[in-house]
Amino acid sequence: LHFNKKKSTSIKNKLKNQYKNKVKVSILELLESKDNEIKEFGNFVYENIFVHYTAKQWNTSIEKVDTSVINRVPVLLGYDDRYFQDEYQFMPKNGYNEIFENMLNNRNITIELDTDSKEMIALKKDKIYYKNKEFKGILIYTGQIDELFSYEYGPLPYRSLTLKFEDKKMNYYQPISVVNYTISEKYTRITEFKYLSNQMSEKNTTILKEYPLTYNYKLKKHIPYYAILNDENKELYNKYYKKAQNYNNLYLCGRLAEYKYYNMDAVIRRTMDLYKNIKGDNKNEKK
Repeated sequence: LHFNKKKSTSIKNKLKNQYKNKVKVSILELLESKDNEIKEFGNFVYENIFVHYTAKQWNTSIEKVDTSVINRVPVLLGYDDRYFQDEYQFMPKNGYNEIFENMLNNRNITIELDTDSKEMIALKKDKIYYKNKEFKGILIYTGQIDELFSYEYGPLPYRSLTLKFEDKKMNYYQPISVVNYTISEKYTRITEFKYLSNQMSEKNTTILKEYPLTYNYKLKKHIPYYAILNDENKELYNKYYKKAQNYNNLYLCGRLAEYKYYNMDAVIRRTMDLYKNIKGDNKNEKK
């Protein structure tokens, strides 16, 4: 252990006193602390959790990563070791497939599979065309904004993943649902789904290893998972965003269209707010 019992107790008490009424604190706050022990603790966590993991996940030094990304992983001041501390956390009773099937099972919804949206949608002179006819309805776009505008200003950088599933002949492979590997191994984390779905099979389990990958927009097999947020990339996104504002009936929503790092709950909230905006309930809400 890095800190003995005496020093650990001292650090714990100082954290309680300095960050009263806080459940979590940013690693950046710890590094800026004027207390030497707290700062030492912050440097230890920073070096062993953030520095190497960031380099592996984003393929760059931590200094070049936007602080909003670093702050997504706080230091918890307590013994609740869950990734999220929300009061209500659950999985859909019959899985996510059923949710989307029910959402899409509406006579007003038509689904086009194996179809490139660019073959059906065109943006010309501040007007939207759908199947070569001017479209005056509302278009909510959730895909890559740079692709929508044919990479006019250049491609936006993303990180992708190689996902490797492995079936194991055992009850459980690891002690909890998700284990992150901050320094060791080439993969960043392993997810074991039995913990999430409460499957009862004792002889088998399936795990997923996630390997970070540089996204190449020319390779269709690559999936853009994570926007690489820094000043240069945000400036490039803003060029596309300003261009999108020329279309009064075009709305952007989601990780790819807005070039943001949304969690699931946040993006659901975003879609609900966008709906209210379109309906006119949020007069001051931006597109």
